[in-house]
Amino acid sequence: MTVRSTVKSIQDIMRQDVGVDGDAQRISQLCWMFFLKIVDDQELQLELLYSDYRSPIPADLQWRSWAADPEGLTGDALLTFINDRLFPELKELSAVGKGANRSRVIRSVFEDAYNYMKSGQLIRQVVNRINSIDFNDLAERQHFGDIYEQILNDLQSAGNSGEYYTPRAVTSFMTERVDPKPGEILLDPACGTGGFLTSAIRHMRNSYVRGVEDEQQLQAGLRAVEKKQLPHMLCVTNMLLHGIEDASFVQHDNTLARPYISYSSNDRVDVILTNPPFGGREEVGIESNFPKHFQTRETADLFLALIIRLLRPGGRAAVVLPDGSLFGEGVKTRLKEHLLQECNLHTIVRLPNSVFRPYATIGTNLLFFDKGEPTKETWFYEHRVPASQKAYSMTRPIRLEHFQSCADWWGGRTRDGRVETEVAWRVDIDDIRDRNYNLDWRNPNVAVEDHGDPAEVLAELEEAENRSQKLRDQLKAILEKALLQ
Repeated sequence: MTVRSTVKSIQDIMRQDVGVDGDAQRISQLCWMFFLKIVDDQELQLELLYSDYRSPIPADLQWRSWAADPEGLTGDALLTFINDRLFPELKELSAVGKGANRSRVIRSVFEDAYNYMKSGQLIRQVVNRINSIDFNDLAERQHFGDIYEQILNDLQSAGNSGEYYTPRAVTSFMTERVDPKPGEILLDPACGTGGFLTSAIRHMRNSYVRGVEDEQQLQAGLRAVEKKQLPHMLCVTNMLLHGIEDASFVQHDNTLARPYISYSSNDRVDVILTNPPFGGREEVGIESNFPKHFQTRETADLFLALIIRLLRPGGRAAVVLPDGSLFGEGVKTRLKEHLLQECNLHTIVRLPNSVFRPYATIGTNLLFFDKGEPTKETWFYEHRVPASQKAYSMTRPIRLEHFQSCADWWGGRTRDGRVETEVAWRVDIDDIRDRNYNLDWRNPNVAVEDHGDPAEVLAELEEAENRSQKLRDQLKAILEKALLQ
């Protein structure tokens, strides 16, 4: 049985269980089970490599002890073991000694996790299917990584959980433009399921990792924070799938809950890649962690303020922001002024509304900036949906090749040779200031369709409405007459 068919069969089994309701719960259930199997396979390898390695998980709670035997625990006995022993003890796992980091990772994954399944027999069937995957087999692990990516993609249709997933094409394009390297500190302060982290890992391994030291520098430089339990668990599992030995750098926390001024030079990083939550509001009191002139409850605005602070001089960032962040006033204006004074906002790629469908249908933008020098000019690039389709969708999503024309125009690492085209234009900082730091610049190279004199258009609309009302009155009279006959 292939990995894909194995995962499909597991999902089919879960659909039979009365306790699992919907995609989000099924994905959460899948994740903690896969997590424990991946951890166990990884530890089997660590035990072979290091004679003194000891798992922080008690022996009888390890996957190999209760899950590996296909004829082992099942039914009510298995359900009782999971609910009364496995979950409570992993939630309270001691994080001391040599394996403290690993203990913290496991404990954080299970902090708010839940066993939704109610049938011990069905759990045994799922466990036996999972046992058929060997996560120490590189080919199987890579193939499962692709399947896992699809599982994360499925979150887009799982209620509001799509907010945690950024299309791989977007994360890959942003990562390639920012070009992180081993030895640099890379942060995603709102990491979701880890899409930017995995893109950065792939990019560095393909471009720069040539030996053990490079790989060690890569892994040592990763930083991430995620507020919510499900995406945090998905992200940690994602890191293990990508060969990260110590995923304790993925913190289960709210980046915004820490006072702005408490972030010192020791917290600063070289690269930030992120898609902070937008369209939502932070809980009351979070805004008080920020300076008065930046205080707001809009999540994306608070993250932008923090990102600017966290970049060290010479650092670079790529951030996804909604249209509202570009044209908004008040705190948004002060944030944009601060951004343009502290950083070189060299490029804004404007995306169509359909990129993040279905969970968001508003326009989004990719902002690229470097810390340390003020902005003198900003280039805009209008990304267009391919002519062969009307919009991006779940069945026809954005792909990396759709960004190729922008990559060709970019001008390499130094952004040399940029020219204005039908979809690219340059705006001087003085023009931005004159518009009170409004960054919502429309493409000046596309002729705006002439809809005629507004007064005439309004008069025509009113006349059409009058005609429509007369027709409705006539239809009503005819119906009333018919009813009286």
